[in-house]
Amino acid sequence: MAHYKLKNFATGNVFEDIGWMLSDPSYDKPSLIKAVYDNKKLSVGEESDGIYKFADWLPINRNLKNSSSTKTYRSSKLASHLGFTNLYISYSGYWPQIGADMTTCSFKETEAYSVCARLTEQQNGVMVVASAGNTARAFAKVCSDNDIPLLLIIPESNIDSMWFEHKIKDNVKLICTPVGSDYFDSIDLSTKICKSHKFFEEGGAKNVARRDGMGTTVLSAATTIGVIPDYYFQAIGSGTGTIAAWEANLRLLEDGSYGNTKMKLVPSQNIPFTPILDAWKRNSRQIIFADENEARKNALKIDAKVLSNRRPPYGIPGGLYDALKDTDGTIEAVTNKELEIACNMFESFEGVDIHPASGVALAGMLKFIQKENIDKESVLMLNITGGGEKLFKSSKDLYYLKPDMILDNNLDLDLIIKKAESLFY
Repeated sequence: MAHYKLKNFATGNVFEDIGWMLSDPSYDKPSLIKAVYDNKKLSVGEESDGIYKFADWLPINRNLKNSSSTKTYRSSKLASHLGFTNLYISYSGYWPQIGADMTTCSFKETEAYSVCARLTEQQNGVMVVASAGNTARAFAKVCSDNDIPLLLIIPESNIDSMWFEHKIKDNVKLICTPVGSDYFDSIDLSTKICKSHKFFEEGGAKNVARRDGMGTTVLSAATTIGVIPDYYFQAIGSGTGTIAAWEANLRLLEDGSYGNTKMKLVPSQNIPFTPILDAWKRNSRQIIFADENEARKNALKIDAKVLSNRRPPYGIPGGLYDALKDTDGTIEAVTNKELEIACNMFESFEGVDIHPASGVALAGMLKFIQKENIDKESVLMLNITGGGEKLFKSSKDLYYLKPDMILDNNLDLDLIIKKAESLFY
């Protein structure tokens, strides 16, 4: 790990990464940490390297097989329809026409290939990943292809998201929380399981590899366009991808080769589940739910199920609140109907299907440009975080990963740990 160090957002303390570090061991309060790379100038590798063409700015120890990178292209038909000349789409998914070959059809592959490549041979135990669906699919593929032990935890209601081109190997196990549970329940269960020394948490937003993997979407855009975009649009559940975009932007500013623009961040949420927007409107770092049960119900009502995180890294130092403040950003919110219209619009103009979360990003962008007086020459980056699923499934025989166990996170802790350990030991 000689090509980078770690830095505490809250204090500025710089320290060595001596293992699977998710926080600053010298600081006893919550704060994200970030990677500080030795190479301040980004050197881009070959296309055949997949995501690892950005290895200079990834906290990794090796390259794994079968990775892909985000493809950025200049929109023609959708841009013309909207009256903008510099709309660039950073597409993570399956679309052979533009060279996009993420077979899970999601940008969560950017996270998984970076996180798993951070692992060393000295790492003991089984990595645990909690997910609303797409992240689990990406980690399952990467860990199966590269023989990495993995325990996945997702809500049983999202089990249909566990489809694959190839059968998943036995080193990957799946636990579901019961029907009626949500993503937060899966996170809670994973935290309890990781109290066993036989497991370790992947870390989510706390893991610098996850964020810097996601940040390659912005690296794809800047290196394709030649400049840093003026505006950045993405759907958010946790907001981790938008934090990652901000961090990548700051590195590009330090590089100096892509201009001096600090992108205005414009993430979007899916109504009626808008906890980040609600806190932002209060100008507060704190997300408050008047009724946790109501929040869970609202999370289940949104069509973009992957955007249902009830405990996002929003107010923590280095989190989304700081990113939005630093970039004069804002948040939009769209209904299920609006995201459906946006999905249909994208497929009609651009020629490929996109995930509901990507529809949220586009619908949020449409709302923003309708309200704001934006220069038509501005460089817009639309982060399409998943797409091509319909296209992919139309020509493939799929395999579905079934749960090895249904496990309620309200059970006794010792029983939870015993049941989880039984899958591997």
